[in-house]
Amino acid sequence: MKKYQKELDEWFKKNNWQYWQPLSILARLVEECGELARLINHLYGEKKKKSKEKRQELEEEIGDIIYTLICLANSQNIDLDRSIRKSFKKVIKRDKNRY
Repeated sequence: MKKYQKELDEWFKKNNWQYWQPLSILARLVEECGELARLINHLYGEKKKKSKEKRQELEEEIGDIIYTLICLANSQNIDLDRSIRKSFKKVIKRDKNRY
């Protein structure tokens, strides 16, 4: 993730852009999660897509969420590699006998 965080940050700096405020990024993240939820509902749920709705891809929707999370992490100087490692350790310890 470090590679992607650096690449995105360099692109922002090159264009003299600022990251949005955390609350605005969170709103964007929720919006992107909604798009993913809608697509999953269309693919696997009861509500099928209307014929005139634009085509979406699961991979792209997940990518949009990751991009938005990178923006949030960069805006807060959070190392996503360290963040995911902490989460892995927590889940492995907590759920080792769960399933």
